[in-house]
Amino acid sequence: MEDEIQALCGSGELNRAVEQALRGYGPELRRMMGAILRDDAQAHDAFSLFCESLLKGLPDFRWECSFRTWSQRMARNICYKLLNAPAARHPHVGLSAISARSARRASSTNPWQRTTMKARFRALRERLDPEQQRLLVLRVDQKLSWPDVVRVMADSQTPLTSEMTARQATALRQQFQRLKAQLRTLAIQEGLISLADTRA
Repeated sequence: MEDEIQALCGSGELNRAVEQALRGYGPELRRMMGAILRDDAQAHDAFSLFCESLLKGLPDFRWECSFRTWSQRMARNICYKLLNAPAARHPHVGLSAISARSARRASSTNPWQRTTMKARFRALRERLDPEQQRLLVLRVDQKLSWPDVVRVMADSQTPLTSEMTARQATALRQQFQRLKAQLRTLAIQEGLISLADTRA
């Protein structure tokens, strides 16, 4: 996927490169943006903005990291810009529209994805702070390597050295272990798992 996107960019076929990128990485980027924004309409708007930014930014992409890492960082930045934008920019949605949207979403979801247990585990994750949730999305949902997690979570546009990346990856791994322990404790307190389960 990466080689194909880069080859299309190298031959000047930027529109095809974007199409290929969205075909390959679009679904996981949508999931990530939805997890950050927690609003279907806002996530849809954010993804549209991302597509525009992708087309505009692709000619300047220097391939110093993987396309996947670069696109995830861009998607994340767009989400945070939307979250920090004045409330007036987000149109009011009536209760009837929300109900209709929820009904459509529920009807298109497989039964095993609507389980109470899954919802309760999701509620546990939502009790974490945004940075912890982002770490879970990148490492667990997106299955990124630790160096890629570091690059995506980096706020600075300054390239990271391999030493800085390794040091931050170690710190994030330790944070991830503490986060798993915290989630385990919360799950036991909520009765979602037992102590016997954690010892197995």
